[in-house]
Amino acid sequence: MKRRILGGTGMSVSEYALGAMMFGAMGNSDHDVCIRMIHTALDAGVNLIDTADVYSGGESEVIVGKALKGRREEVVLATKFGLAMGDDANLRGGSVRWIRRAVEDSLRRLDTDHIDLYQMHRPDPDTDIDETLAALSDLVRGGKVRAVGGSFFAPEETVEAQWTAERRGHHRLRTEQSPYSILTRGVESRVLPTAQRYGMGVLTFGPLNSGWLSGRTDPTTGHRNAGAGAKMFDLSQPGVRAKADAVQKLTALAAEAGLPLAHLAVAFVRSHPAVTSVLIGPRRPEQLADLLAGADVALGDDILDRIDDIVPPGVDVNPDDFYIDPTPPITDKRLRRR
Repeated sequence: MKRRILGGTGMSVSEYALGAMMFGAMGNSDHDVCIRMIHTALDAGVNLIDTADVYSGGESEVIVGKALKGRREEVVLATKFGLAMGDDANLRGGSVRWIRRAVEDSLRRLDTDHIDLYQMHRPDPDTDIDETLAALSDLVRGGKVRAVGGSFFAPEETVEAQWTAERRGHHRLRTEQSPYSILTRGVESRVLPTAQRYGMGVLTFGPLNSGWLSGRTDPTTGHRNAGAGAKMFDLSQPGVRAKADAVQKLTALAAEAGLPLAHLAVAFVRSHPAVTSVLIGPRRPEQLADLLAGADVALGDDILDRIDDIVPPGVDVNPDDFYIDPTPPITDKRLRRR
């Protein structure tokens, strides 16, 4: 497994990272199976594990903590804070009050004395970034956290955070975590170039776009196409139909290249020079084994050019898949005048 340096932190991380969102009630509730999956990834050379306090209400962190007993020093351990951990409005966000409690809760669940990368899961428009960075810097100075990063930060929010850190003498955000796949290339226009400008490491998630690029015969079937996520697979929606058309063409291209579609999809994300590590988020052992089998796949310029012909650079095929700017003024009701 090849490695890269994580955003100037000096920490060497594998090009594949194991995303733990599916470990626990949100995905696989069998702790023993999840622990074996983590060990399989470590044995294959993966040394970056990414989780979050909100995943299955903390259960994911507990599973990761169990799996790392006796192997903690092999791993660059990343987790996230900021999304709601309860109905109380103070159990979320980027305030000093919440950060100090959230980190202690994560340390306890992970059964460790430090977190290598502590990431703000979403920007918090209600808290001055100066206060958030001050609280995170205290954690670094106190030895509880080694480096800090963000997730889903819009480019202007990243710039503000970098400037604030420089002017106030805070530890700066060293990483950005964003969605990125062949079908969701919007981050190529501003998010990735901004991270590169500031020497940040980039962790990407969703390389298979919720199963659309997994190679399933019908990607509209699966465990995610029900409930709140059903509209993302509803072929009556123009954006979903456009994805289905693109997947058909990508499937043919992968077959021509002699690759499983999933391997083509992950290798595409790894090929971007801004990307440090690609998060894979398997729910079952066989999914993990299949993804690990493609760790050495590299795409030539001819294949990358063909992908560009199918999905142009900087384009999200279905604009409803993700919103890259976390607080768009037209749709975020919190920003209305009262």
